[in-house]
Amino acid sequence: MAGPGIRFWEFAIALSRDYRVTLAVPNRNHPISSDFEICTYARDGEKLRELAQGAEAVVLQGFVLHFYPFLGEVDVPVVVDIYDPFVLENIQIHSHKPMYERVSLHRSDLRVLNSQLKAGDFFVCASEKQRDFWIGMLLALNRINPRTYDDDETLRGLIDVVPFGIPSDPPQHTKQVLKGMHKAIRKDDKVILWGGGIWDWFDPCTLIKAMARIATHRDDAKLFFMGIKHPNPLIPRMRATTQAIQLSKKLGLHDRFVFFNNWVPYEERQNYLLEANVGISLHLDHVETRLSFRTRILDYIWAGLPIVTTKGDSMSEMVERYNLGRVVDFEDVEEVTEALLGLLDTPNLRGSLRPNFERVAGLFIWEKAIEPLADFCANPHFAPDKVRQMESIASVKPTPWWDLPGKAWHVFRRRGWSALQREGQSYLRWRFSV
Repeated sequence: MAGPGIRFWEFAIALSRDYRVTLAVPNRNHPISSDFEICTYARDGEKLRELAQGAEAVVLQGFVLHFYPFLGEVDVPVVVDIYDPFVLENIQIHSHKPMYERVSLHRSDLRVLNSQLKAGDFFVCASEKQRDFWIGMLLALNRINPRTYDDDETLRGLIDVVPFGIPSDPPQHTKQVLKGMHKAIRKDDKVILWGGGIWDWFDPCTLIKAMARIATHRDDAKLFFMGIKHPNPLIPRMRATTQAIQLSKKLGLHDRFVFFNNWVPYEERQNYLLEANVGISLHLDHVETRLSFRTRILDYIWAGLPIVTTKGDSMSEMVERYNLGRVVDFEDVEEVTEALLGLLDTPNLRGSLRPNFERVAGLFIWEKAIEPLADFCANPHFAPDKVRQMESIASVKPTPWWDLPGKAWHVFRRRGWSALQREGQSYLRWRFSV
């Protein structure tokens, strides 16, 4: 599972302690749980429609509402998880394409995002910095208005923070996976772990250049990328992955000091985390960084793994504040080299930092992290402005059928074809709602 799948899997586990939860997934190859029901839905979405209509609340994320728009129209409160600002990620992903194509893709992404912000009754995001960003978006779409303000002046009733979390049980080493088991990684080597995929907003090349310098000082430092192949087959390999592999080969590090793994199953990741000596996450300096919430950093915290990360996001601020490792500047090869050598040379580093990691881990246990979502599930309700909107639609008298052709011509002549389409859709929605 990638981040979104992990997040909803953990939501289901935590919420199932108090509620009857059904996790709807698009793929048949998924983990099994005895705590909640797992249903696979087909592309036509009929099973999804049936599940939504029988629920008291629906929680969704990403492009699900785009592919299955009826989820925004069922008579059930909708929670939209916007922890991942995918519009900003996609601007970076498509940055190498022609401008006309980039503009078209961005408009499409923005429509998908705006439809979510219009449909939601409650929103959850990953940090206070993200929440400020989303409040601006909601205000621009008039979802922050006198009705939602009067309902809750803090707006926590409309949007609150549900960060990524950490399992309450500490990680357990169940089998050897790296040291003495993987290619040129010896039992006593020092492993630097890149604990996730290589996406285009990350900076693996600075790390690989640093590894070239480290290799001249010591031959026992090895860099292991835990996953380069996204578990979703529809997502192609990103340019940053190809560039990282090519650079490692050019510098003579590939399969000697730098190793690329396809993917690690979620339930096996703790073995890699516990065998590693340092966890690393480097990113570039752009707007996605400011609003990101690097979930791999939380895995490092869960395992008490000393961290090297780039500055500029909320997780790097936490690493610095609680002394969990080293924070480095953007694309600074020398500083990354120095930070890694310093941590690798520190005896008993993991033991000395353990109290710091335990202190932070307690803030992110999943049961605690989901409290705002659990509170909403205890009392699912429609947003105040959506209730008023539904009442207004139901109270409006329609244009008599014999006047519709004249009104259609008037709208078309004065405002154009797009306006006529919107008027027609509004009329049909009114018809079906009453």
